[in-house]
Amino acid sequence: MSSATARPQQPVQRRRAPLAITLIAVGVLVVLFFIFTSFYTDFLWFNQLGYTNVLTTQWIATVVMFIIGFLGMAVPVWGCLQLAYRLRPVYAKLNSQLDRYQELVEPLRRLGMWGIPVLLGLFAGFSAATRWETTLMWLNRTPTGTTDPQFGFDLSFYLFELPFYRSVLAFASAVVLLALIATAAVTFLYGSIQLIGRELRISKSARIQIAVIAGVYLLLQAVSIWLDQYVTLTQTGSLITGASYTDVNATIPTRAILAGIALVVAILFFVTAFIGRWRMPIVGTALLLVSALLIGSVYPWVVQKFQVDPNERSLEQPYIDRNIDMTREAFGVSDVKEVAYDATTDAEPGALRADAETTASIRIMDPDLISSTVTQLERFKTYYRFAPELDVDRYNIDGDVQDAVVAVREMNQEGVKADLSWVNSTLVYTHGYGLVAAYGNKRSSDGEPVFMQSGIPSTGVLGNFEPRVYFGENSPEYSIVGAPEGSKPVELDYPSGESGETYTTYDGDGGPKLDNVFNKLVYALKFQSEQIFLSDNVNSDSQILYERNPQKRVSKVAPYLTLDSDVYPSVVDGRIVWIVDGYTTSNSYPYSHTESLSSAISNNANGQSFLLDDINYMRNSVKATVDAYDGSVTLYAWDTNDPILQTWQKIFPSTLKPISAMSGDLMSHVRYPEDLFKVQRDVLQRYHVTDADKWYSDSDLWKTPADPQASEGSSALQPPYYLSMQMPGEKTPSYSLYTTFIPGGGGASSVLSGYLAANANAGSDKGTIADSYGALTLLRLPKDTTVPGPGQVQNAFNSDTAVSNLINILKQGQTEVLNGNLLTLPVGGGLLYVQPVYVKSTGETSYPLLQKVLVSFGDKIAFEDTLDEALDQLFGGDSGAQAGDTGVDNSNETPSTPPSGGDGKTENPDTNAPVDSDLSQALSDAQKAMAAKKAALEAGDWAAYGEADKQLSEAVQKALDLLKADEQK
Repeated sequence: MSSATARPQQPVQRRRAPLAITLIAVGVLVVLFFIFTSFYTDFLWFNQLGYTNVLTTQWIATVVMFIIGFLGMAVPVWGCLQLAYRLRPVYAKLNSQLDRYQELVEPLRRLGMWGIPVLLGLFAGFSAATRWETTLMWLNRTPTGTTDPQFGFDLSFYLFELPFYRSVLAFASAVVLLALIATAAVTFLYGSIQLIGRELRISKSARIQIAVIAGVYLLLQAVSIWLDQYVTLTQTGSLITGASYTDVNATIPTRAILAGIALVVAILFFVTAFIGRWRMPIVGTALLLVSALLIGSVYPWVVQKFQVDPNERSLEQPYIDRNIDMTREAFGVSDVKEVAYDATTDAEPGALRADAETTASIRIMDPDLISSTVTQLERFKTYYRFAPELDVDRYNIDGDVQDAVVAVREMNQEGVKADLSWVNSTLVYTHGYGLVAAYGNKRSSDGEPVFMQSGIPSTGVLGNFEPRVYFGENSPEYSIVGAPEGSKPVELDYPSGESGETYTTYDGDGGPKLDNVFNKLVYALKFQSEQIFLSDNVNSDSQILYERNPQKRVSKVAPYLTLDSDVYPSVVDGRIVWIVDGYTTSNSYPYSHTESLSSAISNNANGQSFLLDDINYMRNSVKATVDAYDGSVTLYAWDTNDPILQTWQKIFPSTLKPISAMSGDLMSHVRYPEDLFKVQRDVLQRYHVTDADKWYSDSDLWKTPADPQASEGSSALQPPYYLSMQMPGEKTPSYSLYTTFIPGGGGASSVLSGYLAANANAGSDKGTIADSYGALTLLRLPKDTTVPGPGQVQNAFNSDTAVSNLINILKQGQTEVLNGNLLTLPVGGGLLYVQPVYVKSTGETSYPLLQKVLVSFGDKIAFEDTLDEALDQLFGGDSGAQAGDTGVDNSNETPSTPPSGGDGKTENPDTNAPVDSDLSQALSDAQKAMAAKKAALEAGDWAAYGEADKQLSEAVQKALDLLKADEQK
């Protein structure tokens, strides 16, 4: 009966097995198709951009490295396992414990013999595949023409060769070590190695195999220890990066000795393979370990402790010199021009006359504050938006170069009031529209920016250009554009009239085409949207635009570049283009100080560090552009002397264009990059000192001042600023990037110590970079003259009685006062500080308006409606400046507000005498009324609160009336 019931179940089991196999096969095919989809869409994207060779080179290199890694690990391990098993003693008598182990392992032996090597090979293959860059750079290495000061090797050895050799040695050591472990395990399990009592017996075959593998491992360690000599030139010690006195006189010689000992021990293992005596290699290994401890660690410690530490200043002097020279060269600050700037602190009449062009170009529009202003004035519809921080550029207007605050009006799908269907998000709301540019040194009569380019459609002085922005920093994830000729446009172009809208059809070449069923299918899978495959709106003329962020596009076609964090738009040759700065970096430059890139560019004293973030070499090697309409990426080889860039040009030929291919219009908008400048200012905080003794004593450390506009408790540093200005000793103004320094060290004062400026203007000639571009000028201020730093000036502004009284007046009503960027300019023989002051109401649709300008020179302060008036007030009515910040319509300008001197006394602009006593009394009454109002609020005395509020209003009105009467005189 039982057999009869069992027979019907067998067909069911047979049916289930093929079904399971079929399901697994289908699942594998589905996974493989998704993987294929990713690779295929990448190919379409790169092919459309014209950078297919970049992708295929990476694919080929990755696959080849994977195969090398897989075979390099799997074959030796497999061979050792097979050899150890085949040479096992067949009739060895094992103990009962090993018998049980064999019984457990034997059913899985065949699987293990193949599975373990394959599994290890996969891990090794994936690890090796990530090293394709190191391998290709070694294969295509470029000599630098410069040698290191210790060994005399070309620096390319450290940049390209040493990292590759160390990677190969690390990989080979791991392979040999795993092979040794596998061999030992198999020989022990199958009786080639037996422990009988206190006696260890090893068969001849096992002895030969283990001894040879151990000898190879020691041979690899000998080579590795030998290469460690050269690693000392890039290691960071307690004093410097690079080989110090102890390294040169103790560490490097002992590593050469240890490498020799390791070589001898390796030979002893090879000898043991034939003579069968283990005593010599075991004693040699013990000697190597003891030597590594004594001469590798103890001896350098003794030299450092008893020879160097008591005489460190003199003994380390030549190595500090090396560190200073190589660091300055690696970060491009070796040619910085140092100027002793004996800054005056007296604001003499006419002092700014020689710097009138600089004062006329002072940027009073703060790009970090006026984004909401530009948004309110220029957004027009909620489906547009501007970046939270605007950019700074410059344009040639009627022969004059004008600094401008610029922004692109990008698409904001979150602002669409209706439900955002797939059709709307993908086919209708596809792009932004227009670039907005405001004069950096002008404002309207009510404090708004004065636009040189604005509106929809875009109008202004920048001429005609393609205004549509399909590729930007905030573009939708993907859009499908394009339609057959003659079909009805569906893409929203821009609003027109009261409620009308204009539509357009994309006619560029910005993305892969969806002109066949297969392409539709793969992109439907990529973006997890069946609509791409099913929608009738997707036709043979459709293109799919994705990866639209300019930085992302450049990083994909140039994976070897580190990109600047600030991408900015410009109107160039009738197009809106995004300009992106690319850097080549390394952490293998000999004797160069190591910088944390993320910390240096974060404007934060406690910036977070990231993996692989430490660098000791940096060059702005590439300038890239991304067309905002068609997304085309163009790479220009900017620093053709950079050996790292030359190496990558060999790896990815024909991807970089020469500077001669850059138009004059584009050249006029290229600038010195901010991130590089931030790293350089970090380096110069200590490496502005070139004397080794002075450097060692840390007697002249600098630091970047804290950001005066940062909130309390913040560790943010003051960012560098772009300005058109004329540096002392120069004949003409130039678009520049600057930063300031104050003394470093604990408890240091906040007086100004240094002023660093980089000429950021690349010129305007096609194919020619201006000779002055990138020139670094460092003004050193005398230590016996107290020139206030940004923090001190900001504190003086905040604590000045007259200024604070006037700011309190501006705060009346539901308003907020915002301080703009505090600019520092070397003019008039001293340092001029300029800070715009904005007023913002607390309403829902409020935005900052520029109402006042604070200026300071030495210990004097002026606070006026315009920069012209403030400078004239500060310099006794005759500054000689032409600030030009009054805008285009001043008919409704608020009358001038009397400024104050550095001592807090308010002065009359014409007579330099105390202002009318009635005005002083009105301001005093207003201050008392505010204090009474606050006290009444805290006490809950609403009657007193109302009375104080009434007195405050009367005092404020009286002060305003007096100011108006004074202005009319």
